Amino acid sequence: MKELLKKTSFWRELVQWGFFAWILYIGIRFGMFVRHFESNGVTPYITRPSGVDGFLPIGGLASLKLWLFTGTFDDKHPAALVLLVTFLLMSLIAKKSFCSWLCPVGTLSEATWKLGKRIFGRTFTMWRWLDIPLRSLKYLLLAFFVKILLIDMPAYAIASFIQSPYWSLSDVKMLRFFTHVSTTTMVIVGITSILSLFYKNFWCRYLCPYGALLGLVSMLSPFKIRRDTSTCTNCQLCTKACPAQLTVHNATAICNVECCGCLSCVEVCPQRSLSMSTGLERKPLPRWVFPVLLLSIYAGGVIIGMVSGHWDSSLTYEDYQRLVPMVDHLTH
Repeated sequence: MKELLKKTSFWRELVQWGFFAWILYIGIRFGMFVRHFESNGVTPYITRPSGVDGFLPIGGLASLKLWLFTGTFDDKHPAALVLLVTFLLMSLIAKKSFCSWLCPVGTLSEATWKLGKRIFGRTFTMWRWLDIPLRSLKYLLLAFFVKILLIDMPAYAIASFIQSPYWSLSDVKMLRFFTHVSTTTMVIVGITSILSLFYKNFWCRYLCPYGALLGLVSMLSPFKIRRDTSTCTNCQLCTKACPAQLTVHNATAICNVECCGCLSCVEVCPQRSLSMSTGLERKPLPRWVFPVLLLSIYAGGVIIGMVSGHWDSSLTYEDYQRLVPMVDHLTH
C-alpha cells in the first residue's frame, strides 16, 4: 500500500475518477432540475448546479470575446466563461493538464485503451503517414469554431445571441444530446469507442478541438518534462510509457502540443532523470508539486468565480418554467 501511495499514477487516477464522479453527479442533478419543468412541477424541484456550464465551451468562447471586446460578462451561463478561462490559465501555467487530470472524456478514453490493452495484450500505433493528417482534424475543427465565433461574428451579434432563448436553454439542449441520442451520434460514438480500444486516446489525439486549443496555449507554459542527460541511461521506458507517443528519451525538454502533463514518463524513469519543472530550479521539483499546482489553479478559478458573483445563472425559476417547454422548437 505504501508503494501504491507513492505512485503519481495512483493519485492521478484518483483525481480523474473523483472528478468524473462529480461530473456525473452534476449531470444527474441537472437532469432532475430539467425534469421538474418538463413534468410541470410534478417531480421535485432541485436547484440547478452551475457547474453544468462546463459542458458549454463553444458558448464560453463566444462569451470570452464579448467580455474582452465590450467588458460585458454573460450572466446567463457565467460559469461557462469562468471555467473556460480557468482551463486556459491552467494550460498556460501547467501544460495541457486538464486533459490528463480532469477531463471526463479523457478519463473514459484512457480507460478504454487500457481495457483494449488487457483484451488484446497491446495497443497499436497509427501509421505515420496517416497519423499526421488525422491529428490535423482537431485543429481544423478548432479553426472552424474560431473563424465562426471570434472572426466572423461581431461582438454585437454575440451580445444578441447571449440574450436569446436559445442560449438561455443551451444547457438543456446539451442535456438532450445525452438523453435523446440520435442514430448518427450513436454511430460516431460507437466507432470512436471501438477505435479507442486499439489506439491510445483516439478522440483526444485526433478529434478534440478543445484539447487542440489547450495544447496550443500550453506551448507557452514554463513547465516542461525535462531530462537530465548526465544520469539518463537511454532505457527508453519513458517513451514507451508516453500516451502521446512522444520520443521523450531523445529530448532534453519536451516542447510539444501533445504533452498533457500526465507524468507517466516521470514515474517510470528508473534513474529519476526526468522531472516536470521550469528549468529555473536548482534541483528537480518533487512530483507532487505539479498536481497540487494544477488543482490549485482549478479550485482558485472556481472560487474566484463564485466570490465575484460570476458563477450562478441569472435565469430565474419563472424563466425556466417559461422556456423549457420551448426547447424542442428552438433551432437558433
